[in-house]
Amino acid sequence: MEQTFAFADLLRLIDERSTAFVAAVAAAPDLDAQVPTCPEWTLFDLVQHLGVGRRAWAATIAAGPADAKAAPDEATAPREGLLEWMAASTKQLVDALEAAGPDRGCWTWWGDSQSPETAFAVARHQLQEIAIHTYDAQLTAGLDAALVDEVAFDGVDEFLHTCNATTSPWPHEPAVLNYHVTDGRSWRLDFNADGLQVTRITTPDADADLSVTATAAELELCMYGRLPADSLKLDGDRQVLQRLIEWVP
Repeated sequence: MEQTFAFADLLRLIDERSTAFVAAVAAAPDLDAQVPTCPEWTLFDLVQHLGVGRRAWAATIAAGPADAKAAPDEATAPREGLLEWMAASTKQLVDALEAAGPDRGCWTWWGDSQSPETAFAVARHQLQEIAIHTYDAQLTAGLDAALVDEVAFDGVDEFLHTCNATTSPWPHEPAVLNYHVTDGRSWRLDFNADGLQVTRITTPDADADLSVTATAAELELCMYGRLPADSLKLDGDRQVLQRLIEWVP
């Protein structure tokens, strides 16, 4: 799996996106506002979700290559001091990653994917979680909501290798799906009895059942359920993508 960012860049970007998240929450008129992209949550719920999650991952990274995830910090922050608590949560995560270094092993939930179980892979995924939820907070606050291009570019690759790739058997007929970012980066997804395998490609596959083309930001927002699949350029059997979206390995 090609690395877009160095480990230090990931830590810097985690901090930058978290700062943007806090700024978006601070700009919102009401913490009880419903998050349009996460309708079961208020903005207050979103902050708590992100903060508790960063603290849990900080503990998991510090625990090293354990058999199970470290117990999450279930404490929730009061409304007073909420943003300071969120900033402290991010600092715990970044400090734990920095202390561990990129190659240290740790528990992850993606053991059967094509992503390694290392602090580097955790940092890479954490950047995307914070980036997506920053988008959610900006949208809720009525700000211009967008993904940072360089982050989204890596985010598509990270999502495919971490969230899509699996050794669980594909329950449908074998298929091939191509993803194309409009600046030229492309991936091939093979669905078969061995699971879902992701491969970087340089030219389109003539045998692809479906080709999906969009900007990196559009692709990532669709992957995380923030944009409908029909908003992308789809050439071929759309049922392949719908089955992927509905699939729970």
